[in-house]
Amino acid sequence: MSPALPALLVLLACGLDRLLGDPLWAPHPVQAMGWAIAGLRRAVEAWAGDAPRRLRLGGLLLTLLVVGASGLAGWGLEALARRVPPVGVPLLVLGLASALAGGSLGRAVRAVLVALPDLPLARSRLARIVGRQVNHLPEAEILRAAAETAAENAVDGLFAPLFWMLAGAALLQLGPALPSLPLPGPLALAWGFKAASTLDSMLGYRHGRMRWLGTAGARLDDLLTWLPTRLVALSLPLAAGRPGQTLPWLRAALRDGAPDPSPNAGVSEAAFAHAAGVRLGGANTYADGVRIKPTLAAAGGPPDRAGVERILALGDRLELLWLVLALPALALVGAGWAPG
Repeated sequence: MSPALPALLVLLACGLDRLLGDPLWAPHPVQAMGWAIAGLRRAVEAWAGDAPRRLRLGGLLLTLLVVGASGLAGWGLEALARRVPPVGVPLLVLGLASALAGGSLGRAVRAVLVALPDLPLARSRLARIVGRQVNHLPEAEILRAAAETAAENAVDGLFAPLFWMLAGAALLQLGPALPSLPLPGPLALAWGFKAASTLDSMLGYRHGRMRWLGTAGARLDDLLTWLPTRLVALSLPLAAGRPGQTLPWLRAALRDGAPDPSPNAGVSEAAFAHAAGVRLGGANTYADGVRIKPTLAAAGGPPDRAGVERILALGDRLELLWLVLALPALALVGAGWAPG
Protein backbone atom coordinates (compact mmCIF):
# COMPACT_ATOMS: atom_id res chain seq x y z
CA MET A 1 0.00 0.00 0.00
CA SER A 2 1.27 3.46 -0.85
CA PRO A 3 2.23 5.40 2.32
CA ALA A 4 0.11 8.32 1.15
CA LEU A 5 -3.06 6.31 0.38
CA PRO A 6 -4.78 6.37 3.82
CA ALA A 7 -4.22 10.14 4.06
CA LEU A 8 -5.57 10.60 0.53
CA LEU A 9 -8.66 8.52 1.29
CA VAL A 10 -9.47 10.65 4.34
CA LEU A 11 -8.92 13.85 2.36
CA LEU A 12 -11.20 12.66 -0.46
CA ALA A 13 -13.87 11.66 2.06
CA CYS A 14 -13.79 15.10 3.70
CA GLY A 15 -14.07 16.78 0.31
CA LEU A 16 -16.98 14.54 -0.71
CA ASP A 17 -18.75 15.24 2.56
CA ARG A 18 -18.44 19.00 2.00
CA LEU A 19 -19.50 18.70 -1.64
CA LEU A 20 -22.51 16.40 -1.31
CA GLY A 21 -23.31 15.98 2.38
CA ASP A 22 -25.90 13.22 2.87
CA PRO A 23 -28.18 13.27 -0.20
CA LEU A 24 -31.73 12.26 0.71
CA TRP A 25 -31.97 10.04 -2.37
CA ALA A 26 -28.96 7.90 -1.40
CA PRO A 27 -29.09 5.02 1.10
CA HIS A 28 -27.05 5.75 4.23
CA PRO A 29 -25.23 3.28 6.51
CA VAL A 30 -26.74 4.94 9.60
CA GLN A 31 -30.18 3.95 8.30
CA ALA A 32 -29.11 0.31 8.32
CA MET A 33 -27.73 0.76 11.84
CA GLY A 34 -31.04 2.30 12.89
CA TRP A 35 -33.05 -0.57 11.43
CA ALA A 36 -30.83 -3.09 13.22
CA ILE A 37 -31.14 -1.23 16.53
CA ALA A 38 -34.92 -0.99 16.24
CA GLY A 39 -35.28 -4.70 15.44
CA LEU A 40 -32.93 -5.81 18.21
CA ARG A 41 -34.65 -3.48 20.67
CA ARG A 42 -37.99 -5.16 20.01
CA ALA A 43 -36.40 -8.56 20.57
CA VAL A 44 -34.71 -7.49 23.81
CA GLU A 45 -37.86 -5.88 25.19
CA ALA A 46 -39.93 -8.97 24.35
CA TRP A 47 -37.43 -11.08 26.33
CA ALA A 48 -36.66 -8.68 29.18
CA GLY A 49 -39.99 -7.00 29.80
CA ASP A 50 -39.51 -4.44 32.57
CA ALA A 51 -36.73 -6.31 34.42
CA PRO A 52 -33.79 -3.89 34.83
CA ARG A 53 -31.10 -6.59 34.89
CA ARG A 54 -32.38 -8.24 31.72
CA LEU A 55 -32.71 -4.87 30.02
CA ARG A 56 -29.12 -3.94 30.92
CA LEU A 57 -27.83 -7.30 29.68
CA GLY A 58 -29.91 -7.09 26.52
CA GLY A 59 -28.69 -3.52 25.93
CA LEU A 60 -25.09 -4.65 26.33
CA LEU A 61 -25.54 -7.50 23.83
CA LEU A 62 -27.37 -5.18 21.43
CA THR A 63 -24.51 -2.68 21.64
CA LEU A 64 -21.86 -5.34 21.04
CA LEU A 65 -23.75 -6.70 18.04
CA VAL A 66 -24.46 -3.38 16.34
CA VAL A 67 -21.04 -1.80 16.96
CA GLY A 68 -19.22 -5.04 16.13
CA ALA A 69 -21.18 -5.64 12.93
CA SER A 70 -20.69 -2.02 11.80
CA GLY A 71 -16.95 -2.18 12.42
CA LEU A 72 -16.69 -5.52 10.63
CA ALA A 73 -18.62 -4.17 7.64
CA GLY A 74 -16.13 -1.31 7.38
CA TRP A 75 -13.23 -3.72 7.78
CA GLY A 76 -14.66 -5.83 4.97
CA LEU A 77 -14.79 -2.83 2.63
CA GLU A 78 -11.17 -2.05 3.53
CA ALA A 79 -10.20 -5.60 2.58
CA LEU A 80 -12.11 -5.26 -0.70
CA ALA A 81 -10.24 -2.02 -1.45
CA ARG A 82 -6.92 -3.82 -1.01
CA ARG A 83 -7.88 -6.81 -3.15
CA VAL A 84 -9.96 -5.15 -5.88
CA PRO A 85 -8.94 -1.46 -5.88
CA PRO A 86 -11.06 -0.31 -8.87
CA VAL A 87 -14.22 -1.42 -7.04
CA GLY A 88 -13.23 -1.24 -3.40
CA VAL A 89 -11.49 2.15 -3.26
CA PRO A 90 -14.48 4.20 -4.51
CA LEU A 91 -16.77 2.31 -2.11
CA LEU A 92 -14.31 2.94 0.70
CA VAL A 93 -14.26 6.69 0.00
CA LEU A 94 -18.07 6.77 -0.11
CA GLY A 95 -18.21 4.85 3.16
CA LEU A 96 -15.78 7.22 4.83
CA ALA A 97 -17.71 10.27 3.60
CA SER A 98 -20.92 8.76 4.98
CA ALA A 99 -19.41 8.81 8.47
CA LEU A 100 -18.91 12.60 8.32
CA ALA A 101 -21.70 15.14 8.68
CA GLY A 102 -19.90 18.47 8.40
CA GLY A 103 -21.46 19.37 5.07
CA SER A 104 -24.97 18.30 6.08
CA LEU A 105 -24.77 20.11 9.42
CA GLY A 106 -23.72 23.38 7.79
CA ARG A 107 -26.46 23.17 5.16
CA ALA A 108 -29.15 22.30 7.72
CA VAL A 109 -28.24 25.12 10.10
CA ARG A 110 -27.93 27.69 7.32
CA ALA A 111 -31.32 26.59 5.96
CA VAL A 112 -32.82 27.70 9.28
CA LEU A 113 -31.09 31.08 9.02
CA VAL A 114 -32.27 31.55 5.42
CA ALA A 115 -35.86 30.84 6.46
CA LEU A 116 -35.94 33.67 9.00
CA PRO A 117 -37.95 35.82 9.56
CA ASP A 118 -40.54 33.28 8.34
CA LEU A 119 -41.03 31.66 11.76
CA PRO A 120 -43.17 28.65 10.70
CA LEU A 121 -40.67 27.71 7.99
CA ALA A 122 -37.68 28.25 10.28
CA ARG A 123 -39.31 26.12 12.99
CA SER A 124 -40.06 23.28 10.57
CA ARG A 125 -36.45 23.25 9.37
CA LEU A 126 -35.11 23.50 12.92
CA ALA A 127 -37.27 20.55 14.03
CA ARG A 128 -35.28 18.30 11.68
CA ILE A 129 -32.01 18.88 13.53
CA VAL A 130 -32.91 19.40 17.21
CA GLY A 131 -34.66 17.31 19.84
CA ARG A 132 -36.36 20.18 21.67
CA GLN A 133 -39.92 21.33 21.05
CA VAL A 134 -39.92 24.17 18.50
CA ASN A 135 -43.59 24.91 17.82
CA HIS A 136 -43.73 28.20 19.73
CA LEU A 137 -40.11 29.38 19.64
CA PRO A 138 -39.56 33.08 18.88
CA GLU A 139 -36.75 34.14 16.55
CA ALA A 140 -34.23 34.65 19.37
CA GLU A 141 -34.77 31.09 20.63
CA ILE A 142 -34.60 29.69 17.11
CA LEU A 143 -31.20 31.34 16.71
CA ARG A 144 -30.04 29.97 20.06
CA ALA A 145 -31.17 26.47 19.10
CA ALA A 146 -29.35 26.74 15.76
CA ALA A 147 -26.17 27.93 17.47
CA GLU A 148 -26.30 25.16 20.07
CA THR A 149 -26.90 22.37 17.58
CA ALA A 150 -24.07 23.70 15.37
CA ALA A 151 -21.71 23.73 18.37
CA GLU A 152 -22.70 20.35 19.84
CA ASN A 153 -23.06 18.39 16.61
CA ALA A 154 -19.74 19.65 15.27
CA VAL A 155 -18.14 17.04 17.53
CA ASP A 156 -20.76 14.28 17.24
CA GLY A 157 -21.19 14.65 13.50
CA LEU A 158 -17.74 15.65 12.31
CA PHE A 159 -14.77 15.76 14.65
CA ALA A 160 -15.34 12.56 16.62
CA PRO A 161 -15.77 10.37 13.49
CA LEU A 162 -12.88 12.22 11.85
CA PHE A 163 -10.69 11.51 14.89
CA TRP A 164 -11.45 7.78 14.73
CA MET A 165 -10.99 7.82 10.97
CA LEU A 166 -7.52 9.30 11.39
CA ALA A 167 -6.76 6.80 14.16
CA GLY A 168 -7.76 3.98 11.83
CA ALA A 169 -5.62 5.42 9.06
CA ALA A 170 -2.67 5.41 11.48
CA LEU A 171 -3.35 1.77 12.34
CA LEU A 172 -3.45 0.96 8.64
CA GLN A 173 0.02 2.46 8.30
CA LEU A 174 1.30 0.05 10.96
CA GLY A 175 0.35 -2.95 8.82
CA PRO A 176 3.84 -3.50 7.32
CA ALA A 177 5.34 -3.49 10.83
CA LEU A 178 2.82 -6.00 12.18
CA PRO A 179 2.12 -8.40 9.29
CA SER A 180 0.82 -11.15 11.58
CA LEU A 181 -1.72 -8.86 13.27
CA PRO A 182 -4.61 -7.71 11.06
CA LEU A 183 -5.57 -4.21 12.13
CA PRO A 184 -8.79 -2.31 11.44
CA GLY A 185 -8.53 0.83 9.38
CA PRO A 186 -10.32 4.17 9.04
CA LEU A 187 -13.72 2.89 7.93
CA ALA A 188 -13.90 0.14 10.55
CA LEU A 189 -13.29 2.62 13.37
CA ALA A 190 -15.44 5.38 11.87
CA TRP A 191 -18.44 3.08 11.35
CA GLY A 192 -17.93 1.58 14.81
CA PHE A 193 -18.14 5.08 16.26
CA LYS A 194 -21.21 5.96 14.16
CA ALA A 195 -22.94 2.83 15.46
CA ALA A 196 -22.26 3.85 19.07
CA SER A 197 -23.48 7.38 18.33
CA THR A 198 -26.66 6.05 16.71
CA LEU A 199 -27.30 3.78 19.69
CA ASP A 200 -26.99 6.77 22.01
CA SER A 201 -29.35 8.91 19.92
CA MET A 202 -31.99 6.15 19.72
CA LEU A 203 -31.73 4.54 23.16
CA GLY A 204 -29.75 6.90 25.37
CA TYR A 205 -32.64 8.32 27.38
CA ARG A 206 -33.19 8.53 31.12
CA HIS A 207 -36.81 7.44 31.26
CA GLY A 208 -38.78 4.22 30.92
CA ARG A 209 -36.97 1.09 29.83
CA MET A 210 -34.29 3.22 28.16
CA ARG A 211 -32.76 3.91 31.59
CA TRP A 212 -31.40 0.37 31.48
CA LEU A 213 -31.62 -0.70 27.84
CA GLY A 214 -29.66 2.30 26.57
CA THR A 215 -26.96 2.37 29.25
CA ALA A 216 -24.27 0.42 27.38
CA GLY A 217 -24.63 2.38 24.13
CA ALA A 218 -24.68 5.73 25.91
CA ARG A 219 -21.60 4.92 27.99
CA LEU A 220 -19.70 3.70 24.93
CA ASP A 221 -20.60 6.85 23.01
CA ASP A 222 -19.44 9.00 25.95
CA LEU A 223 -16.15 7.11 26.04
CA LEU A 224 -15.49 7.34 22.30
CA THR A 225 -16.36 11.05 22.19
CA TRP A 226 -14.42 12.11 25.31
CA LEU A 227 -10.99 12.63 23.73
CA PRO A 228 -12.16 14.17 20.42
CA THR A 229 -14.25 16.70 22.37
CA ARG A 230 -11.27 17.86 24.38
CA LEU A 231 -9.04 17.97 21.33
CA VAL A 232 -11.61 20.26 19.71
CA ALA A 233 -11.59 22.51 22.78
CA LEU A 234 -7.77 22.53 22.73
CA SER A 235 -7.43 23.32 19.01
CA LEU A 236 -10.31 25.77 18.49
CA PRO A 237 -8.26 28.80 19.63
CA LEU A 238 -5.79 28.05 16.82
CA ALA A 239 -8.62 27.89 14.29
CA ALA A 240 -9.94 31.18 15.68
CA GLY A 241 -6.54 32.81 15.22
CA ARG A 242 -6.15 33.24 18.99
CA PRO A 243 -3.41 30.75 20.01
CA GLY A 244 -2.67 32.77 23.15
CA GLN A 245 -6.14 31.90 24.44
CA THR A 246 -5.59 28.13 24.18
CA LEU A 247 -5.31 27.36 27.90
CA PRO A 248 -7.79 30.01 29.15
CA TRP A 249 -10.47 28.93 26.66
CA LEU A 250 -9.82 25.25 27.35
CA ARG A 251 -10.23 25.80 31.08
CA ALA A 252 -13.36 27.89 30.47
CA ALA A 253 -14.89 25.19 28.24
CA LEU A 254 -14.23 22.48 30.82
CA ARG A 255 -15.61 24.67 33.62
CA ASP A 256 -18.75 25.82 31.79
CA GLY A 257 -19.47 22.37 30.37
CA ALA A 258 -19.07 20.50 33.66
CA PRO A 259 -22.69 21.00 34.90
CA ASP A 260 -24.13 19.50 31.71
CA PRO A 261 -25.42 15.91 32.19
CA SER A 262 -23.33 14.83 29.21
CA PRO A 263 -19.56 14.68 29.78
CA ASN A 264 -19.03 15.90 26.21
CA ALA A 265 -21.96 17.96 24.87
CA GLY A 266 -21.50 20.82 27.32
CA VAL A 267 -17.76 21.01 26.73
CA SER A 268 -18.24 21.04 22.95
CA GLU A 269 -20.87 23.79 23.10
CA ALA A 270 -18.81 25.81 25.58
CA ALA A 271 -15.67 25.59 23.45
CA PHE A 272 -17.46 27.00 20.40
CA ALA A 273 -19.33 29.56 22.51
CA HIS A 274 -16.10 31.02 23.88
CA ALA A 275 -14.34 30.95 20.50
CA ALA A 276 -17.30 32.62 18.75
CA GLY A 277 -18.11 35.04 21.58
CA VAL A 278 -21.69 33.78 21.81
CA ARG A 279 -23.63 33.10 25.02
CA LEU A 280 -25.47 29.77 25.00
CA GLY A 281 -27.63 27.83 27.44
CA GLY A 282 -31.05 28.30 29.01
CA ALA A 283 -34.41 26.54 29.26
CA ASN A 284 -35.26 23.97 26.58
CA THR A 285 -38.58 22.14 26.32
CA TYR A 286 -38.51 18.46 25.36
CA ALA A 287 -41.21 15.81 25.09
CA ASP A 288 -40.52 14.70 28.67
CA GLY A 289 -40.35 18.20 30.21
CA VAL A 290 -38.26 21.34 30.56
CA ARG A 291 -34.50 21.16 31.11
CA ILE A 292 -32.34 24.08 32.18
CA LYS A 293 -29.00 23.97 30.39
CA PRO A 294 -26.03 25.72 32.03
CA THR A 295 -24.98 29.14 30.80
CA LEU A 296 -21.94 28.94 28.52
CA ALA A 297 -19.62 31.88 27.79
CA ALA A 298 -21.67 34.22 29.99
CA ALA A 299 -19.68 37.27 28.80
CA GLY A 300 -20.60 36.62 25.17
CA GLY A 301 -23.43 38.22 23.24
CA PRO A 302 -26.78 36.56 22.54
CA PRO A 303 -26.72 34.30 19.49
CA ASP A 304 -27.64 36.16 16.33
CA ARG A 305 -27.17 35.32 12.65
CA ALA A 306 -23.57 36.48 12.69
CA GLY A 307 -22.84 34.43 15.81
CA VAL A 308 -24.28 31.24 14.27
CA GLU A 309 -22.23 31.86 11.12
CA ARG A 310 -19.10 32.32 13.27
CA ILE A 311 -19.67 28.94 14.90
CA LEU A 312 -20.08 27.27 11.50
CA ALA A 313 -17.02 29.03 10.09
CA LEU A 314 -14.95 27.96 13.10
CA GLY A 315 -15.94 24.35 12.44
CA ASP A 316 -14.88 24.68 8.81
CA ARG A 317 -11.50 26.16 9.74
CA LEU A 318 -10.93 23.62 12.48
CA GLU A 319 -11.55 20.70 10.11
CA LEU A 320 -9.00 22.18 7.71
CA LEU A 321 -6.53 22.64 10.58
CA TRP A 322 -6.91 19.02 11.68
CA LEU A 323 -6.32 17.80 8.14
CA VAL A 324 -3.30 20.07 7.62
CA LEU A 325 -1.73 18.74 10.82
CA ALA A 326 -2.76 15.08 10.61
CA LEU A 327 -2.44 14.10 6.96
CA PRO A 328 1.28 14.88 6.53
CA ALA A 329 1.95 13.07 9.80
CA LEU A 330 0.09 10.02 8.50
CA ALA A 331 2.09 10.06 5.28
CA LEU A 332 5.34 10.26 7.25
CA VAL A 333 4.32 7.36 9.48
CA GLY A 334 3.53 5.31 6.41
CA ALA A 335 6.81 6.18 4.78
CA GLY A 336 8.64 5.18 7.94
CA TRP A 337 7.10 1.69 7.91
CA ALA A 338 7.25 1.18 4.17
CA PRO A 339 9.71 -1.50 3.04
CA GLY A 340 12.90 -0.03 1.65
